[in-house]
Amino acid sequence: MSLKQQLTDDMKTAMKAGEKHRLGVIRLINAAIKQREVDERIELDDTAVLAVLEKMVKQRKDSVSQFEAANREDLAAIERAELVVIDTYLPAKLGEAEILAAIEAAVAETGATGPADMGKLMGVLKPRLAGQADMGQVSALIKKKLAG
Repeated sequence: MSLKQQLTDDMKTAMKAGEKHRLGVIRLINAAIKQREVDERIELDDTAVLAVLEKMVKQRKDSVSQFEAANREDLAAIERAELVVIDTYLPAKLGEAEILAAIEAAVAETGATGPADMGKLMGVLKPRLAGQADMGQVSALIKKKLAG
């Protein structure tokens, strides 16, 4: 079952169960997916849907930090609750050892030798690790690997 189909099914289930908060978050996700499909005139596959979810997670985390800085714990709690629902649709996060193994495989595949090859490695790793790893962490590990 595709991720979009799972979202639709979960939306129906949330409606029937009267889970208003979960239903609202799923509708937000569907709206973001639909907006991207309309803007780009394409049908999103699971990888693209994961990218939309990752962007939503990043937005929520930024909002939480902003709300906490402004002493608005009530709004930060709402954002955290939305994060919990969005996270249920993301694949399990990879550990550092698994990310390093993927980097090693990409280095062997591309023949990367130095910092100048970082873009090449990121291009190979981004689709493979989408939704499974924080790309900032991946980038830092690649820099560390290529530097020495």
